[in-house]
Amino acid sequence: MSSLDTDRRRGLTAGGAFVVMVGLLALLWLLEVIDQASGHELDGYGIRPRTDDGLWHVFSAPLLHGGWPHLASNSLPFLVLGFLVLLSGWRAWVVVTAAAVVASGAFVWVLSPPGSLTLGASGVVFGWLTYLLLRGFFSRNIGQIALAVLVFVLYGGILWGLLPGAVGISWQGHLGGAVGGALAAWWLHGRADPAR
Repeated sequence: MSSLDTDRRRGLTAGGAFVVMVGLLALLWLLEVIDQASGHELDGYGIRPRTDDGLWHVFSAPLLHGGWPHLASNSLPFLVLGFLVLLSGWRAWVVVTAAAVVASGAFVWVLSPPGSLTLGASGVVFGWLTYLLLRGFFSRNIGQIALAVLVFVLYGGILWGLLPGAVGISWQGHLGGAVGGALAAWWLHGRADPAR
């Protein structure tokens, strides 16, 4: 039995996973309330490409948003996709989330225009999405493949966000998050011995 199977048996119930994700989403909203009340002081913890502090802000940027519309647009996919990943257990959720945060932040830090500021949870959302889409391919698990098809039907349209286009939208963060999610899917399900 792989360590992922063991993790699933010790994992959260659907209700527990939902409560965790609602709590995390509430934290994002609370941080935006604080940001608004402080005159957008927290926005300074976003990623500024190729600066020393911007590199460390890779870890704070996913918790912050550029206003209410930005946060609102990320909220439902954050809740739903995070919940679906968390149903796989804490280990999978932590690995996928960490991979998405680091890869998304690295892509932004390296590829975004100088002087720009990037923040928001969409890189993590793209990481969770690509993980859910690819893990069934690696594991050959029928249930995971069926879930991937459903997730693609519901959220596949956001994959257009991987391409450069709309002003003010970080395709770099989206692409990095997607790469992180794909790497996590391979790491957790595609290697010859996933217990390694």
